[in-house]
Amino acid sequence: MRSLNLGYRRLALRPTLSALLTGLTLCLGLVLLAGDAVAERRRTSARSDGPEGEQASSSTAGAPVDAKAWFARGQAALQQGDLEGAELAFREVLRVDPQAAAAYSNLGVIAMRRKAWDHALTLLQKAEKLEPGMPGIRLNIGLVKYRRGDYPGAVAPLASVVRDQPNSFQARYLLGLCYVFTVRYGEAVSVLEPLWAQASDNFMYLYVLGIAAHNAGRKELDEQALARLLEVGGDNPEFRLILGKAYLNRDEPEKALVELQRAEKINPDLPFLHFGLGIAYMHTNDNEHAEAEFRKEAAVDPGSADIYEQLGELYLKEGKDEQAENEFNEALRRNPRMPGSLFGLAKIHVRHPQALSEIDRAVRLAPDSQNVHFMRGRILMKLGRREEAQREMVAAKKLIDTSHDKEKEPGAMDEDRVRNPELAQPPQS
Repeated sequence: MRSLNLGYRRLALRPTLSALLTGLTLCLGLVLLAGDAVAERRRTSARSDGPEGEQASSSTAGAPVDAKAWFARGQAALQQGDLEGAELAFREVLRVDPQAAAAYSNLGVIAMRRKAWDHALTLLQKAEKLEPGMPGIRLNIGLVKYRRGDYPGAVAPLASVVRDQPNSFQARYLLGLCYVFTVRYGEAVSVLEPLWAQASDNFMYLYVLGIAAHNAGRKELDEQALARLLEVGGDNPEFRLILGKAYLNRDEPEKALVELQRAEKINPDLPFLHFGLGIAYMHTNDNEHAEAEFRKEAAVDPGSADIYEQLGELYLKEGKDEQAENEFNEALRRNPRMPGSLFGLAKIHVRHPQALSEIDRAVRLAPDSQNVHFMRGRILMKLGRREEAQREMVAAKKLIDTSHDKEKEPGAMDEDRVRNPELAQPPQS
């Protein structure tokens, strides 16, 4: 069977793959820690580590009724969705026992459910410092970094969980995704392939595995993933969306439109469907319909930064700089870690000093993008800083020479790259 090339073209500015579409959840959730397990671990550590370990565990052992009672209340409240009550209870645990790693960890889970990622990371790192041997804490740290879009940073904690618990589906699947996002396709295949027996009925797993296999040169596995995807697909709208995106990746927008429109007839409210249609219309130069589809997607998911960034790129393509600037700023308001939007703003402001600060922020977020370095060189040249500009051009050329994608001309923004924000959605918690 000929491969449909499930792989997406590498985004020059950032990877936009994700774990899930609606209805295709792989049961990736937050890990709650039980206080008894951590306390027993600390008691064991105390027996082996001497006086210091004994002192560390005595706060829980010395006041077991209060701490355990409050911990149980916190767990019950958390299971019922009462985040305020759970937070109060776990903070009472810490008042009795300031070394209670499980309480810090579960407060981190509460912060995760509130999407307060920075606060969650601080709490989880406190828990990890107290209990570095607990895989559940490290799994949640990896999940927080994943949900913040820090895919390189998520690799180490997730890999450590897979090393300690090789059968952890959650850690293995997330680690595989992070490897794909960071263009480590061979490692992604190694991590994802063992999940075949558990996940080969899942569209997203097959799609991501196909991406990794295709880019790693594993043709047989690529075709196996595609064959299975076609086998389980049928007229499922999620499958039609994936197939439409695959055709977009093959530069066949007309075929993509057919598949995406089939999906629309089955479920017009499918998340990211209108985004895909907008991309397909852009590829056929039907900008009016593309804009309409992006607006439909924004109405379904107004919090998605990718939609506004794509609208900015559409307006930039049409020469509507003021509208493009508004959309890029809107994207950054929703997610400051959007190098594509910063690139777009720098392109608009290329003759103004503010362009340099915008492109510098993009460089920090996408240091391996030849396009970003090329644009920075252009801006420096216009500012009369020729020596710095030359260094940037050299850096851009080196990146081009080592890039997997040598089709692009230097400085071209990736209008033809297929964006996949549906695949950058966080796992359901």
